Amino acid sequence: MTTSSYRIGIDIGGTFTDLALVDDSGTVAIRKVASTPDDYSRGIANGLGALIHDLGIDPQAISVIVHATTVATNTILEFKGALTGLITTAGFRDVLELRRLRVPVLYDLQYDKPPPLVPRRLRLEVNERLGPDGKVRISLNEDDVVRAAERFRVERVEAVAISYLHAYANAVHEIRTEEILRDVLGDGVYICRGSEILPEIREYERTSTAVVNAYVGPVIRNYADALAGRLTEIGVTAPIEMMHSGGGIMRLAASVKRAASLVESGPAAGVIACARLVRGEDRGANIISFDMGGTTAKAALIENGEAARTDEYEVGAGINLSSKLVKGGGYPIKMPFIDVSEIGAGGGSLVSLDGLGRVTVGPESAGALPGPVCYGRGGTRATLTDVFVTLGYINDVTLAGGSIKVDAEAGRAALRSQIADPLGQDLLTTARGVLTLAVSTMTRAVKAVSTYRGRDPRDFTLVAFGGNGPVVAADIASALGIRSIVVPLAAGVFSGFGLLRSDVEQEFVQPLLADAARLDADRLPCLKAELRARAVAALAADGYDTALAEFRFSADLRYFGQAYELNIAGEAGSGAVDALVEGFHREHERTYGHRSTNDPVQIVNARMNVRVPTASNITRFAPAPAFVRRDRLVTFDREPAMTPVIGREALDLRPRSGPFIIEDYDCTCVVPPKASARLDAVGNIEIEVTS
Repeated sequence: MTTSSYRIGIDIGGTFTDLALVDDSGTVAIRKVASTPDDYSRGIANGLGALIHDLGIDPQAISVIVHATTVATNTILEFKGALTGLITTAGFRDVLELRRLRVPVLYDLQYDKPPPLVPRRLRLEVNERLGPDGKVRISLNEDDVVRAAERFRVERVEAVAISYLHAYANAVHEIRTEEILRDVLGDGVYICRGSEILPEIREYERTSTAVVNAYVGPVIRNYADALAGRLTEIGVTAPIEMMHSGGGIMRLAASVKRAASLVESGPAAGVIACARLVRGEDRGANIISFDMGGTTAKAALIENGEAARTDEYEVGAGINLSSKLVKGGGYPIKMPFIDVSEIGAGGGSLVSLDGLGRVTVGPESAGALPGPVCYGRGGTRATLTDVFVTLGYINDVTLAGGSIKVDAEAGRAALRSQIADPLGQDLLTTARGVLTLAVSTMTRAVKAVSTYRGRDPRDFTLVAFGGNGPVVAADIASALGIRSIVVPLAAGVFSGFGLLRSDVEQEFVQPLLADAARLDADRLPCLKAELRARAVAALAADGYDTALAEFRFSADLRYFGQAYELNIAGEAGSGAVDALVEGFHREHERTYGHRSTNDPVQIVNARMNVRVPTASNITRFAPAPAFVRRDRLVTFDREPAMTPVIGREALDLRPRSGPFIIEDYDCTCVVPPKASARLDAVGNIEIEVTS
């Protein structure tokens, strides 16, 4: 690689950190290194430094780094966020406690909702009131704000969220409150206004989003500073852009301000890469992405080349079976998200017996440290990776091109002593049973984005990636009746690769809440112009070329009396309202199975999505580090059998019947009996499952 400019995508996972580098000619090089949970920036610097050294490039030739991280998610899951305060309208102090009348488990009488991220002593009220039309009904009592600020100073809070009733319609009180807080608390305290990051109706969701943003904001700010410092130490001074949960990228400074938008940044990158794969290879446009790493398994739906999206997500619920299906178990964030279904079943998921002697897989994970027993890093509890080694699915000597040593016997011993012996079963029968259980769990993630939404998974192609996705893809497909699987190039670092294929993308919203039948003809065109102007100003402030921007107008609609909306794309010209309403009727029938011809339709919000194309042009992949492959015993049924282990390059356009194992530098692909695999014209593996 001899050109003078490079873009780098870096994705942090629970076990591995993935790096993908592209030069001006479109040539991609990849690396996979162990994550460093004590300081994720250290793992990034180590991996990037090694990549720079191996390729012999000048660190100053790196033009931009696009990054996805789990830091925001882990901060909430581990309750390690900033000490946060909340200022809210008098009478709304306990909205975080009251939440919504939802529980994720219908018949669990012992269910405890998650504790608020802000303790009650730090949820302070201020006398003020705005109407839903934005008119001031009670002026802001600035003395109340000063007293609250002094209380926060004494308590040494690190972040403050501001959320006033109806502030989406008029932000004047929140803006003045922020000014007072800045005067008292100084610039060191992170301050977040709900009206700035979520100018929409619903006081609970807006308050929760502001609180989550404030809770993780200082952590993201510190992480950003540490990352920039680490990169400077190895000579990299390129600007850093972050993948947000909606599938676009934004400047690092903007991500610090909108920290909650980073909660699902890593999974979003993989889905975007899948969508690009669909559009670029003309695969019928309908796929289900399946991403399995070391901690979780994730699925998303892509129809007509576009990923399914949502504007509400819950973090901290343990298992997320799509935003539209299971709610009440976590902390709501109302921001644009790629709608990902996620289950705690990854390679590092712990395999154990519960109090009744039943086998469980996950959601607790061994993570990067201590990791699976077979990695020899101090792990003592059996994991799904130890099951894979026992069955022969993955290399029993080394992984990631030799960078990870594997102690297969230690993994087998842990599975035998902790699971097989207590159950009175032989080792291989136990391993097959655990795999079957894990597959059953992971199929729930795929069903959540397909069957549960009225889509038949048999009509889709399964695109499997992540370090472990291709290992279990055939089992997942067989369980769901899916016949076609694609394992893309660089599947093991596909989210990092997806970062290189992502565009700058932001969304702007304006509340409306109007009866569609009574809306003035010029109202939508005016809103569209206002939103477009806001978008152009924001892009220009971040230094992007607004001449390249692409705009997409949409609106949130619902039947009068409904609590939630459907987002409908449309234009804002002549006949726009009628077109939006008819589009809403169709989508409502498609999603819920019925439409109403009698109920009036409300337009709740107008939205403008703006995209600036920045995706790299990919032409080829540079050779990955070489490693040795050996045939090995693999257990597909009852008895182990010697099974060929080949490289991707050993396949061609003609189907090859299984069983065999395909080992890449970054992942392993299992082709079982009653399946066949071939390469397509650009090097992706296509697997056909016959049963």
